[in-house]
Amino acid sequence: MANNKTDFDARARSWDNNPVHLERSSAIAAKILEMVPLKRSMRALEYGAGTAILGVMLAPYLKEIVLMDSSKEMVEVMNEKISVNSIDNLIPLVGNLETEDYQGEKFDLIYSQMVFHHITDVGSLLGKLYKLLKPGGYLAIADLYKEDGSFHGAGFSGHNGFDAELLKSVLEAENFKHVKAENCFIMKKTIDGRIREYPLFLMIGETDH
Repeated sequence: MANNKTDFDARARSWDNNPVHLERSSAIAAKILEMVPLKRSMRALEYGAGTAILGVMLAPYLKEIVLMDSSKEMVEVMNEKISVNSIDNLIPLVGNLETEDYQGEKFDLIYSQMVFHHITDVGSLLGKLYKLLKPGGYLAIADLYKEDGSFHGAGFSGHNGFDAELLKSVLEAENFKHVKAENCFIMKKTIDGRIREYPLFLMIGETDH
């Protein structure tokens, strides 16, 4: 996932204090519910789950969600949140699919938010995710549209967002079908004294039935 894993470890305890994280997850949850026909029988994986803000929102609509993150501190926060709120269908897991394989059962849905721009080899990860989905399964990716590099600033080694058409073609090259993207949120950041807007998309792909 990100090279700045230790940065995410350091930010885990204060992550939920940022109202933008809650607002963004709410918008993405609403868009997933609009674009994917969720059922209570479905098993999902959230890749790069952070502190499970989005997972908690989607938990009532799914049978089970495995919440995977490479940051041990993020997973600790997840565990505490799940315990305090007595949520029985969320399963936190430390893991990184860029460097290791998942050995459990396959999923009906895999989703992520703001993760793919940290991924070095997007095509390779998409190929792995395809194999982790059941026939007729769904992939949902929420991330930044292409931007000028100001979102993360100097020193960031990931992708400066994505051209949605190019990313769609990468999904299709990894055998995903019916790929489509819709706007789902606009993040605002103050850069050099002025507010900049960074739109996000939700891209959906399906596996063969």
